[in-house]
Amino acid sequence: MALASAPSPLGFGIVGVGLIADFHAQAIAASRGGKLIGVATRNAANAQAFAQKHGAAFATTEVAALVARPDVHVVCITTPSGAHLEPALAAIRAGKHLVVEKPIEITTERADELLRAADAAGVKVSPIFQARFGDGARTLKAALDAGRFGRLVLASAYVKWHRSREYYTGWKGTLALDGGGALINQAIHAIDLLQWFAGLPGEVFCRTTRRVYGHIEAEDTASAALRFPSGALGSIEACTAGWPGWGRRIEIIGENGSARLEDDRLDKWEFRDARPEDDAIRHAKIDPNLGGGAGAPGAITHHGHLRQIQDLIDALRDNRPVAIDGHEARKAVALIRALYASAERGVPVAPQ
Repeated sequence: MALASAPSPLGFGIVGVGLIADFHAQAIAASRGGKLIGVATRNAANAQAFAQKHGAAFATTEVAALVARPDVHVVCITTPSGAHLEPALAAIRAGKHLVVEKPIEITTERADELLRAADAAGVKVSPIFQARFGDGARTLKAALDAGRFGRLVLASAYVKWHRSREYYTGWKGTLALDGGGALINQAIHAIDLLQWFAGLPGEVFCRTTRRVYGHIEAEDTASAALRFPSGALGSIEACTAGWPGWGRRIEIIGENGSARLEDDRLDKWEFRDARPEDDAIRHAKIDPNLGGGAGAPGAITHHGHLRQIQDLIDALRDNRPVAIDGHEARKAVALIRALYASAERGVPVAPQ
């Protein structure tokens, strides 16, 4: 699709009207240069209600009808995780750019099919990993890229959240549509940040269990040991069975410095060679607009999505790459699938 001939603002469509779709709609409304045009979901009444709530002029039960509209330039895929591929392919065939909720898909095979189609069509794919847009996360990434930590020693991620028994109804916790449990649904943002900071581990060894929620197919608890190609070690711990739920935590330990990122606040920031900006970094307050989902899935805000959707709008206007593309999002899926394969087989596994 030639964006130069597209009207302004850019028209957005949303496929799926679950909880997360509300955050997409709010982000589009708050963006500079974006407008929600229409929505598609299988239930006509739900489609109409969502469109009315968010001021969209078009509601349909047919994805094909939404993506065929010439005033829709970007399609947000907010269906269950294991149902991203099919509407994404329909949008790609229609020449639309994509915003895809995490994970981009639940297997690397399905992710690869989506990415091959998007690359061949020349459309942009912006997968939702809004945690990368936080000031704390970007500060930590810049310090790593600048070599302040020296050789990494340990790189670890911890997501100890709470979800109620009632949360696991419908597709949540199913293998077919959720792709797994605490790792692929709740911990995926931390896992993406970890591999963004430290690189993809060369080998993982994982154990999973249904410690509390035995009625679901997937894990509510997981623990893994990591070995990075550099020689650094690390760990991942994830659960949805603990109460009340703590903030997401990333720890980076290096020979010349160490940092701890809790949600998006760097509450530990210590280096052998201090710099003038370090004190301000240590005392910076977390942006309340970013929210956190430790105790409830609806506890986040739309502001993280806004930052990423705005990046896509600007990238299309400026003819530049998006900050996070689909191939970047595939890395988290590859790592999580390796964790699941290790837990199933009882052996170390290399992410592919």
